[in-house]
Amino acid sequence: MESLTPGAGRRLTEDEKLRLGSEIQRRLGVRTSRDEPLARFTTMRVGGPADLFAVVRNLFELRGLCRFARARELPLFLLGRGSDLVISDRGIGGLVVQVRAEGTRLEGTRLTAEAGVPMARLATVAQEAGLAGVEFALAIPGTVGGAVWANAGAHGADVRGVLVEASVLSGDDGSERTFDAEGLGLAYRDSRLKHRAHGFPDVVTWATFALEPAEPALIAGRLDEIRRWRRAHQPLGLRSAGSVFRNPPEGPSAGELIDRAGLKGRRIGGASVSERHANFIVNDGLGTAADVRRLAELVRWTVAERFGIELQPEVVFAGDWSDWQEAES
Repeated sequence: MESLTPGAGRRLTEDEKLRLGSEIQRRLGVRTSRDEPLARFTTMRVGGPADLFAVVRNLFELRGLCRFARARELPLFLLGRGSDLVISDRGIGGLVVQVRAEGTRLEGTRLTAEAGVPMARLATVAQEAGLAGVEFALAIPGTVGGAVWANAGAHGADVRGVLVEASVLSGDDGSERTFDAEGLGLAYRDSRLKHRAHGFPDVVTWATFALEPAEPALIAGRLDEIRRWRRAHQPLGLRSAGSVFRNPPEGPSAGELIDRAGLKGRRIGGASVSERHANFIVNDGLGTAADVRRLAELVRWTVAERFGIELQPEVVFAGDWSDWQEAES
């Protein structure tokens, strides 16, 4: 199954883990752990270990670690809240950085948020300020950095529609520049940041959103409507990575196609197609990343066979899949 495979960098030796971890703490004051299991940092709750793992809580630490990794050609993977993500059972080579920089700033009707701010919190911060425009963010389980990276959206709105600019740390030379939506190439669940083929990732550090004043009761009503819709239509409370496939440009949604193909409830190992929303794969707690990926492949193949439509993954399959072999259809 064609998919993005970030985090597929070389594995570190034990000596490198010790040496680099010590250097990071000495130079940047950031603690690292070795062979940190990553499943608990993802919403699907699957995934093997990170060679090195660190948590950053401000933009100074984030910038410092990104530039440290570039200078030492250390493979780097950025992790937010772990949604829209399936990490391989072998884990991720190099350095995995969980971004917990969560500062916000309000200037008039413009709301600036650091990369680690959960999107749901963005919606509530705006609500408390009497500003509308990001209610859709309540339905997005990721962070601001990931939402810009993927042009996340829900309920007929997306990041592109409200973004003023985002600051991006270049994977090429470590410089930091701001870009508007056009400069980021934002499109349906896509951006130019997602298509960096080689080298270090471009990293979103913060983003500013243009909002508009609205009656608090109106904003609260919109948020309540989104909450009700999610409870009625999505498998909340279960381990999942969110929508597995993008909706086709025309015709039925991915969920409708999967449902029509009779795949609700289909299971491989501990992974199954949700009975509540067919575009979700859920993990019963015993599932592996391989179970999830094989089931996603089966779904994609079946929909193509039945309807002639090639579903494109929205979930990112990340990490070390070097031993992966696609199951026969």
